[in-house]
Amino acid sequence: MDPLIVDRAGHLRAKKDPAAAFAVVVHDGKLLVQGDRLVELEPGSHPASALTVYLGREGDRDLVALVPEEPELLPASGESQWMGLRDALRLFANASETGDRDRELGSTAVAIATWHANHPRCSVCGDPTVPTSGGWVRHCERDDRDHYPRTDPAVIVAITDADDRLLMAHASYWPAGRFSHLAGYVEPGESFEQAAHREVFEEASLKIHGLEYAGSQPWPFPASIMVGFTARTDDPQFTLDDDEITEAHFVSRAELVQRMADGTMIAAPSGSIARRMMEDWYGGPLD
Repeated sequence: MDPLIVDRAGHLRAKKDPAAAFAVVVHDGKLLVQGDRLVELEPGSHPASALTVYLGREGDRDLVALVPEEPELLPASGESQWMGLRDALRLFANASETGDRDRELGSTAVAIATWHANHPRCSVCGDPTVPTSGGWVRHCERDDRDHYPRTDPAVIVAITDADDRLLMAHASYWPAGRFSHLAGYVEPGESFEQAAHREVFEEASLKIHGLEYAGSQPWPFPASIMVGFTARTDDPQFTLDDDEITEAHFVSRAELVQRMADGTMIAAPSGSIARRMMEDWYGGPLD
């Protein structure tokens, strides 16, 4: 993946006036969007905010994420609307000019706002903490301790068999018909690669080899980064754990297209790393 589009300018976080910046608006995991891009409130037009976070500098413009105290004052009506990040990522994936930038800004805004909402107190003494450093740190005054946002790594693995069929799996907590690759969180003391081997074996009793890095994607649901791999298996006979994974199929390219067309297999949304790995295997876009 290319470098960041917006310079995070960490050295400016504690120095810039949020009121003089352009503001991306986020509330309860949702973004304010208009058309196929993020709404940006101009300097001087910001509503009262419970939190602002310095996102960085784009050219000669500073950007912040703003969590309004009264989101109802920014109604989801007319040309603008509140949109959950999953739907926004799908929208940005189809935006030719601003999609990559808005995906980057929107993911960051939701991730950091969610962290603040979930971590209002010191994890050591329990006292309330206060945002500092442009919103990138929460400080406990009692312990004089700084707390930083966390990111939990997870692995996702696109597995093919000897016939170059792709494994598509259904998680028990997903809507009916939704299928994707096997995935899971990295546990303490293991590498990404070890996590990939363990998760695949735990969920489907498959042994894989030829593990290759395929890319990564911020996934703030609530605070993850998805690390993608491709892998192969010599024995496609799987046994599902029936807890997390309740259905799976190895499918050819033609079978995948047919299943998507008849609605028996709903693929990962555009803009997700799961969809990108699926289309890399397929050899092009999947409508």
